Amino acid sequence: MAGHVVADRYELEQLVGAGGMSSVFRAHDRVLERRVALKILHERLTAQKDIVDRFSREARLVAGLSHHNIVAVIDRGDHDGSPFIVFEYVEGENLKQLVGRTGPLPVDRTLELAIQIARALEFAHEKGFVHRDVKPQNVLLNGNGEAKVTDFGIARPLESHDGETQTGTVLGTCDYISPEQAQGRRVDAHTDIYSLGVVLYELLTGEVPFSGENFVAVAMQHINAPPPPVSLQRPEVPRRLEAAIDKALAKDPAARFATMGDFRAELEACLAELRAEPDTSATGILPVVPPSRPERPTRQRHGRRWLAVLLLLAAAIAVAAGVYFATRGGSGGGSHGGGGGGGSGTPIALRGVASYDPFGNDKVEDPADVGKATDGNPATVWQTDHYANANFGNLKSGVGLVLDAGSAVKASTITVHSTTPGYTAEIRSGDTPSGPFTADSQPVVAGSTATFQLDGNSARYYVIWITHLGPPLTVAISEVSGT
Repeated sequence: MAGHVVADRYELEQLVGAGGMSSVFRAHDRVLERRVALKILHERLTAQKDIVDRFSREARLVAGLSHHNIVAVIDRGDHDGSPFIVFEYVEGENLKQLVGRTGPLPVDRTLELAIQIARALEFAHEKGFVHRDVKPQNVLLNGNGEAKVTDFGIARPLESHDGETQTGTVLGTCDYISPEQAQGRRVDAHTDIYSLGVVLYELLTGEVPFSGENFVAVAMQHINAPPPPVSLQRPEVPRRLEAAIDKALAKDPAARFATMGDFRAELEACLAELRAEPDTSATGILPVVPPSRPERPTRQRHGRRWLAVLLLLAAAIAVAAGVYFATRGGSGGGSHGGGGGGGSGTPIALRGVASYDPFGNDKVEDPADVGKATDGNPATVWQTDHYANANFGNLKSGVGLVLDAGSAVKASTITVHSTTPGYTAEIRSGDTPSGPFTADSQPVVAGSTATFQLDGNSARYYVIWITHLGPPLTVAISEVSGT
């Protein structure tokens, strides 16, 4: 489309980017004789009112965000039925390209850029908007090396009650998505704090904290897995900065920084300490985030770090060996009753005895398969039916698998292995296989292996209560064990 003129004013020069909704061109403004960036909605989407409305909303939103670290909107309009937005043209690369070209950035440069991004997002939050797609690709560097945040295409008001963004809708880029986004829950400013924490991690290490073969695999890690410590790859990263990143990447939004302003202030304090002369000791700067482990003498840092890694590996091997012998050893593979004990790491022999379907009673969960979840053979499974959608086709609020401990016990954990990760479940307990059951754990978005921490109710029967299906729209449980 080079040479094409939009709205009798903007002459397209070169395609510089394209996405699922739109294409971005470098263009020449014939009226003001300047270079601009023109973003135009794909023609195939112009008939979809919700997409056109979202595109137009971006123009209105960014037009009201006048900040030197946010790419400015210059104009908007419609050309042959396709809406377009005109932005200031930023002559430079984005952060993803920069890291790809240079590798991990110096610590002080990383902090400079992160502070600028935080200021832009802090301003947007103060204006009542959350970005929801913070990533290096959406941060441009101008000729002076300053950061400019762009692409507010999926931003929304912090207090939205108009139905545009509903629980259950997953938007964002999987490498930088927050746990609450991955679970389709409502988002707020804490979501941008998490994503900026991931960006910081990547600028310092050259890698994102989690990777996988597909969206679900990465999202599950954001929900359940702790990120590898930054210092394992960059030992010179200050402890205070590492602690700030850990806080930003907390799974629970409430455990992160209270506001983007607080995060920005802590990053500024980290930069001030980094630049302070050794004899000043960063006087007057108090850590907002305390170190998560004791400080160590500098000359012993590397040796002790590797010692800690080796100790962690040894502990992991010991735990793995313990689980293996507990599930394969004297308990007979966990396929029989017996019960007793529990609550202190003692293995509990659980036996699948029934499907639990109090709201449907449609007999689709085959009762003949319940024992396959505890037969010691991971190749056999108990499986729910395939439903129309992740909420059981609105037919019921959940289904479950009932486990018999043989006698009343106070179980502390139940571990579930599945070939269909991505489902949501909790453990409930009761005195009969038909219920009633009371909640004995918090809901968990389960991976291939999920360990539920129980509240310690004394009960003989436990039910794996599944309330939300993963992408396969079914759940297959291969093995269950308890302690």
